[in-house]
Amino acid sequence: MMRRLTLSTLSALSLFALSCTSAEQAMAQPVSQATPNGPREVAIVAGGCFWGMENVMRKAPGIVDIEVGYAGGKSNKVSYEQVSSGATGHAESVRIVFDPSVISYEDLLTHYYFRGHDPTSKDRQNNDIGTQYRSEIFATSEAQRKSAENVKARIEKSGKWHRPIVTQIEPATTFVRAEAYHQDYLIKHPNGYNDHYLRDFDF
Repeated sequence: MMRRLTLSTLSALSLFALSCTSAEQAMAQPVSQATPNGPREVAIVAGGCFWGMENVMRKAPGIVDIEVGYAGGKSNKVSYEQVSSGATGHAESVRIVFDPSVISYEDLLTHYYFRGHDPTSKDRQNNDIGTQYRSEIFATSEAQRKSAENVKARIEKSGKWHRPIVTQIEPATTFVRAEAYHQDYLIKHPNGYNDHYLRDFDF
């Protein structure tokens, strides 16, 4: 794949992440502020390369925290290299803590998740191919599962994507935080590999 990294590159990126300046860390904070003492909810979604998905999802208002990792597999201890093999059952994912008084879970999915990747592409996003790049929503509650099913049905009915939506919806199980050099990758590397963007259409 275009973005596969050598071990020497991964090592260098790890050292780079450890030396990240306070200015870069400040840039990583969401632009739209959540209420200081407002409610909090967690969303976990997968839609291809987690660098790009993180970059898209952080554009939503009310984001409190965002990180990338590996979701959906059985093990709670996996590495990037293991997940990249496609054999662990994990998907490259984004875990989002958001303020539901600023943006609802349904709106987060509708206006950012389903516009930020191609939900009609099974087990791939552009050049990234494999089950680790699948489109999946990991619901953290029964209410989230129902909301996700409703959003998926509404978007499919809209016909905007012109093909069937293949996004899976399952209860959240494991989430393993990815290695430090993957966090805020496109903030640290503005010209880095990115195949995600917000489509112009809305639902």
